[in-house]
Amino acid sequence: MINYKFKTKPYAHQLTALEKSWDKTEYGYFMEMGTGKSKVLVDNMAMLYDKGKINGAIIVAPKGVYRNWYSQEIPNHLASHIQPTMVLWTALTSKTKDKEYQSLFETGHDLHILIMNVEALSTKKGLEFAAKFMRCHETMIAIDESTTIKNPSAKRTKAILALGKAAKYRRILTGSPVTKSPLDLFTQCGFLNSYLLGYDSFYAFRNRYANMIDRNFGGRRVQLIGSYKRLDELADKLKVFSYRVLKDDCLDLPDKVYIRREVDLTDEQTKAYSTMKSAALASLEGKMATAPHVLTQMMRLHQITCGHLKNDDGTITDIKNNRLKELINLLDEVEGKVIIWANYVHDIEHIVKEISKEFGEDSIVQYYGAISAEQRQENIEKFQDPNSKTKFFIGNPQTGGYGITLTCANTVVYYSNGYDLEKRLQSEDRAHRIGQMKSVTYVDFIAPKTVDEKIVKALRSKMNIANQIMDEDWRAWI
Repeated sequence: MINYKFKTKPYAHQLTALEKSWDKTEYGYFMEMGTGKSKVLVDNMAMLYDKGKINGAIIVAPKGVYRNWYSQEIPNHLASHIQPTMVLWTALTSKTKDKEYQSLFETGHDLHILIMNVEALSTKKGLEFAAKFMRCHETMIAIDESTTIKNPSAKRTKAILALGKAAKYRRILTGSPVTKSPLDLFTQCGFLNSYLLGYDSFYAFRNRYANMIDRNFGGRRVQLIGSYKRLDELADKLKVFSYRVLKDDCLDLPDKVYIRREVDLTDEQTKAYSTMKSAALASLEGKMATAPHVLTQMMRLHQITCGHLKNDDGTITDIKNNRLKELINLLDEVEGKVIIWANYVHDIEHIVKEISKEFGEDSIVQYYGAISAEQRQENIEKFQDPNSKTKFFIGNPQTGGYGITLTCANTVVYYSNGYDLEKRLQSEDRAHRIGQMKSVTYVDFIAPKTVDEKIVKALRSKMNIANQIMDEDWRAWI
């Protein structure tokens, strides 16, 4: 491997990934969430730049994570001697933003980085911008969470496959390349190079690796997948151009890894949040603001970020939101069992319904106040059984955060957080305790520029929010 000065020291598995891939034209990083695939990609990009192979890079990622590349992954890991021109794509435009965009087309030896959300490449504007960028530079293009292009008929898949052909280097990153079917691999690997799997036709690929069965629906003949075949052959093909990493393989990871997943507010949420924020400030202004009063107002704002609002008469109004969709996207990427903590029972009920629809009713068990003590114990046993179909455990920290053992999971999702530091720490330790043999990854769902950010920041810093509110200006929390 080339002489390269790392900004942050790589773990052994990250170093192996780089040694296998750094100078390859196409490569797949199939690395489980929490094992640091983003750092590998950043270092790979820097190595290619240092060697004079590229001077441009496009990173395409889902909305929930693409800002992380701009604010965290690249600043944290890109070698210090490289000062890139880096721009985050947004749908909104302004004179300042347009000036930023134009800076990406400047020629020269500097490294230019464009970070886009995958949805932008479904639009004519986004696709044309990316194509123009690639015409200006020797480019590497990387698709983060590449299962977003698993559907061969999707508009964005076709656009990204066409775009990839113009790149000098191509990379895909995902924790689980096969979310529901080995056939998911076709377009992901086709983005790298349509010849890697030996087929440029999806139907020919399907015929090789799936047994089809005929069914009649209303007099119409339909072919369905009955089972899969030759999967060992497919796995051998993948080994040539990809590197698979599971947490089981990583003995040097930290005990706990924290990740944030951003969820944009919908227009309905933004309007409701703004109205509620004004009302909250008005109700507290000029009065003796106590912690309980401020926390009550924060809770109302927090409910809106989660997609609902409890009315004064006790009824609940649902607000159109992206949170549940983002959860399903995340669960598609994760290997193994997952604990999901949610602060509100209303959310738990919606989550159970959606996961049951997406993954089957046997895939999830519940643990909160309305579930009987006997059923709770049975649900823990189901979840802890490595041979059961139960993959997801959903509960709230108030009920499930104490005294139970859930060590068969090494991914914990906080769909929403409460304000109680003790409950957060206790719920983290349901998976991270004696019997856990792996590093545990904690994923916080956060609506940017809302109380979500302040709550998670305080909890991760191990601050008691009720005390913190009164120590600081309470207005800063609303």
